[in-house]
Amino acid sequence: MTEFLTTPQGRRIAYLKTEGQGPTIVFCGGLKSDMEGTKAIWLEDWAKAQGRAYLRFDYSGHGESSGTFEEGSIADWHEDTIAVTALADGPLVVVGSSMGGWQALLLARAMPDRVAGLVTIAAAPDFTEDGYWAGFSEDQKAQINAGEPVFLPSDYMEPYVVTKKMIVDGRKCLVLRDPLTLPFPTRFLQGTADTAVSTETAIRLLDHATGPDIRLTLVKDADHRFSDDTCLSLIGAAVAEVIARAG
Repeated sequence: MTEFLTTPQGRRIAYLKTEGQGPTIVFCGGLKSDMEGTKAIWLEDWAKAQGRAYLRFDYSGHGESSGTFEEGSIADWHEDTIAVTALADGPLVVVGSSMGGWQALLLARAMPDRVAGLVTIAAAPDFTEDGYWAGFSEDQKAQINAGEPVFLPSDYMEPYVVTKKMIVDGRKCLVLRDPLTLPFPTRFLQGTADTAVSTETAIRLLDHATGPDIRLTLVKDADHRFSDDTCLSLIGAAVAEVIARAG
């Protein structure tokens, strides 16, 4: 049954927690996704089969949590993610999909003492700046600066609503401009047919991050969903490897 927590900022966050052996696997979903998505559910089943503790949740403005999407930003969802970690004892293995990959990297930077391992799936770090803002026309930038939202088409769902808050708060959370140290086992997974996050983005992240055990796996013809049987098995294998290497 879905449970709820209230963050220090007053947002009501929906979550589901499975008890088990640590480290706790925390799943961070993508933009406008929720904890009922294919990967979140599959990984919960995988964790249960392994006897592992598992935690999935909805950011504010997503799923069953409070607020609207348009009110939120990367910074808000980072606060939500930090609040959720208080539900777990001990070390964490963080699994982040798309925007959740950015959130996983932010969490690793904010709480290096708690994160024991990291797996990202089509991670989209800094996309509000390098994707949205960099791709806007002068008219769209003027709209944002005037406080008017910009609507962008998506291959995977209804158009994205980009607000001034999303852009401005995103600039507070960039991870590819400053050193990004990942001192624990880290696996980046990326499909070559992804139209939302490019292979170049994955390679840029790999080149930028520093750590003793970081690997990027490219899957030919896999798309952004990364949720067919082969890709799901790769996610499970990456999580298992990270847990094993984390000791």
